[in-house]
Amino acid sequence: MSSPAGLDSADVRIHNLGLLMRRLVDGPSSRSELAAAVGLSRGTVTALVDVLSDAGLVRESSVVASGTGRPRTMLTLAADGFAFAAVQLDADQAIFLAHDLAGEELVRVAEHHGRPMGDPDAVIDVAAHVIGAGLDELDSLGRAPVGLTVVVLAPVGGEPRIVLADTDLGWGQVDVLGMLRTREPRLPADALLSSDEPAALAEAQLLPGERFVLYLKSNSGIGGAYLADGAFVQGAHALAGAVGHLPVDHDGLPCACGQRGCLVNVAGPDVVLAAAGMADVRDRDGLTAALAAFVERVRAGEPAATAAFASASVWIARTIAILRMTLDPSVIVLGGYWADLSQQIAEATTPRLRLGVDGALAPTPPIVAGRLGADAALLGALHQARDAAIADPLRLAAR
Repeated sequence: MSSPAGLDSADVRIHNLGLLMRRLVDGPSSRSELAAAVGLSRGTVTALVDVLSDAGLVRESSVVASGTGRPRTMLTLAADGFAFAAVQLDADQAIFLAHDLAGEELVRVAEHHGRPMGDPDAVIDVAAHVIGAGLDELDSLGRAPVGLTVVVLAPVGGEPRIVLADTDLGWGQVDVLGMLRTREPRLPADALLSSDEPAALAEAQLLPGERFVLYLKSNSGIGGAYLADGAFVQGAHALAGAVGHLPVDHDGLPCACGQRGCLVNVAGPDVVLAAAGMADVRDRDGLTAALAAFVERVRAGEPAATAAFASASVWIARTIAILRMTLDPSVIVLGGYWADLSQQIAEATTPRLRLGVDGALAPTPPIVAGRLGADAALLGALHQARDAAIADPLRLAAR
């Protein structure tokens, strides 16, 4: 573990520093506990801890008695001048979230944008205001952001990355990062634009041992991602943010994306809310609140909501069956408001996933509810940024 193949001595040192930092993310540890956990000698760990301490990344926190042996001096993360930040821009609101190195929440700012369809400037204005307010709060805490990820729940691509189309906001191609920089010059130069990938990564990390994870969600539109052994598969990476535009109803209505009969046209949140007679709730209270109310109505057996979701579930089930045959996941994770109705989706879908008599040809992948709720993408983006930073701790300290 301490000397990975192909690394020179400097790389090994960086690797081992990262191992110690990653261990301390999980909580305080003594030098001897760190040595046992990462497979290094205590003397090597002591020398590495001194490096991290001098860099301001680790500090001694307390002395703990250990029975008849010597007391243990516990080490904890420091890095009090840093923060990891992410922004989510969906069909309802813009949210800024910042965590410290240990994953504790420092700042949260949210603002509804009113969903002005086809007007990216108005939405970006709100997002820039939220980012500015979040950066102001971080500044008041004496913390500087280490990069920043902007999550848009829509297909993205290109280099630099832009939104390719967002039917939930009536957008075509939009350079979100470029527009944000003209409004908020403090946006970090290394800011990233992402879609549903962070949410998929965050949910997959809660399923140790699952190698092939298909993540599907619906809140702002319909999206998803597919991971194999913790990484996005080449080609399947394009799945992120675009699941809603799989053309499942070949005789269906034209979609704003240019295709016909996309999943979002037959099972998207706006379609389902309209079928349940709840478009007025969405317009009055916003999409997030309307979907929460819709879930409660389905759970209570309210006829219109139940019928609307039963109809949508048929299309969701057909889509999952297609993706199962294409990607062969070991588990299917449902996010957004679908997580709250995962049992209903599983009941509609599982019969379509059986291959052979009684499923003898292949096991049916379980369909499970995501556990991170509306913050899944934000948390995933923050975890990605933190993991990248602690992989090279001294570069983090030099910022």
